[in-house]
Amino acid sequence: MRKRPPLPELARRYLSKEAHALDPEERNVLASFEARRPISRDATDIEEAEASFGDRLADRVAAVGGSWGFIIAFMLVLFGWMLLNSDILAHWGRSFDPYPYIFLNLVLSMLAAIQAPIIMMSQNRASDRDRIAASHDYEVNLRAELEIMRLHEKIDLLLARMDRREAEAEA
Repeated sequence: MRKRPPLPELARRYLSKEAHALDPEERNVLASFEARRPISRDATDIEEAEASFGDRLADRVAAVGGSWGFIIAFMLVLFGWMLLNSDILAHWGRSFDPYPYIFLNLVLSMLAAIQAPIIMMSQNRASDRDRIAASHDYEVNLRAELEIMRLHEKIDLLLARMDRREAEAEA
């Protein structure tokens, strides 16, 4: 069985680079290539393993706050608030937030002030997730290219052997 070439030789042969000039992704690909182990992983699993509690909470808040269920429920709460303070409690003179609903405006402003940065955190995580997925896709594509190059070398070697044997058989 042939000895596998070391990483610097693989870098020169397949990437036309010196080992010290490799990107981390290229180094990772060549290491897995050299060890003949798979490189593909689920990018979501990678990102979730690095996520903190706050990151996961931001994703959940954004998922709930950006859903039709939340919008409909919140509209019902707003309508109920206005109905309660304009009609029901106003009938007995007990409304705690009469029209123009100053307290309701304060609550909505506080909700928006808290919800907006949380949704932005979730969007930042989504862009981080996309960046991780793109990097992983690059690694997988590079590995596939290297494997194809290795297969071409093997096929070329086999064809050369076959040509030699045919030449020897004819002689």
